[in-house]
Amino acid sequence: MDMLVNLYDLKRDAALDQKMADQGVTIRRALPPELHTIASWIGPRFGQGWVSEATAAMMRQPVSLWIAVKDGEVLGFACYDATARGFFGPTGVDEAMRGKGIGHALLLATLLAMYDQGYGYGVIGGAGPTGFYSRAVGAVVIAGSEEGIYKGMLSASHATGITYS
Repeated sequence: MDMLVNLYDLKRDAALDQKMADQGVTIRRALPPELHTIASWIGPRFGQGWVSEATAAMMRQPVSLWIAVKDGEVLGFACYDATARGFFGPTGVDEAMRGKGIGHALLLATLLAMYDQGYGYGVIGGAGPTGFYSRAVGAVVIAGSEEGIYKGMLSASHATGITYS
């Protein structure tokens, strides 16, 4: 299901910023020459569908893909305006790095970038951890959004004509 976030009152979190700095993690907008490196990182962890969405975010101007980096290594990513305008996602953090605030920092950076682009509200498309989004940014579930924008989307099995069981 989708969730709605009011961006008007969203603020940076100084404590979270400090936590990232203390861990040596940088949250920043991706650069277009990094596309293949980022796509190679996303693919095995989250699948080719998310690589496609991240690629679309990378092609926007300004780029709408944010990354978490430490010592030259990608730890996580977040996108907006990838599948639809005003939509946050996809987003993911390496399994070994979860629970360290990286996902929260990426979420805030990305939503604040949306606000800077003129959005008053953001939609979290196909939100998985609804409790996290509710606590982190006050997101609320959008009634009737269970099927969402991905309804009827082609899968790899449809593209090849092969059915997987």
